[in-house]
Amino acid sequence: MTQLIVLDTMFDAPIAEVCALSLSVNLHLDSMTHHREKVVAGRTTGHFVEGDVVTWQARHFGLPLRLTVRIFDVDAPHSFADEQVRGPFAAYHHEHLFTEVDGRTHMQDRLTFAAPFGPLGRFVEKLFLRRYMQTLLEERNRVLAAAADTN
Repeated sequence: MTQLIVLDTMFDAPIAEVCALSLSVNLHLDSMTHHREKVVAGRTTGHFVEGDVVTWQARHFGLPLRLTVRIFDVDAPHSFADEQVRGPFAAYHHEHLFTEVDGRTHMQDRLTFAAPFGPLGRFVEKLFLRRYMQTLLEERNRVLAAAADTN
C-alpha cells in the first residue's frame, strides 16, 4: 500500500521565486547536507528542467543509498513533479504545487511512496519511514524558506 504525505508551506516570496528555488540543484544539495547528499549523475548545478534525470546519493539510516528521479510536468511557476526511475522504493512520486495567496506563495508537497518487500515494507512505512520522509520534506522546506527570505 502506498503512503501519501501532504505538506503545506507558506513563503513570504513571489511564486516564481519559490518555484525557481524548488527547481535549484544547489538548494536541494544545501537542504540535504546533513545526509551528505550529492549528485552522482545528471545536472549538477543550475535548475532542473523538463526531462532531466538525476541520480542522488545520500546516507540514510547509516546506509549509502541512490535514488534516480526524472523531472516532468514542469509548468513553472505553478507545478512540477519528480518520480523514481531507479532506487530503493517500490514507488516514489513527488508533486510540487505552487499558488499565489495575497502576495505570498503556498507550496504543497504531495509525496506518494511505497517501501519494497511487501508486508515487511508496509510495517517499516508505519513504524518509521513515513515520519522520516515527512521530516526530510520539512528540512528541505526550511532551507527553501530561508533562501527565499534572503532574496
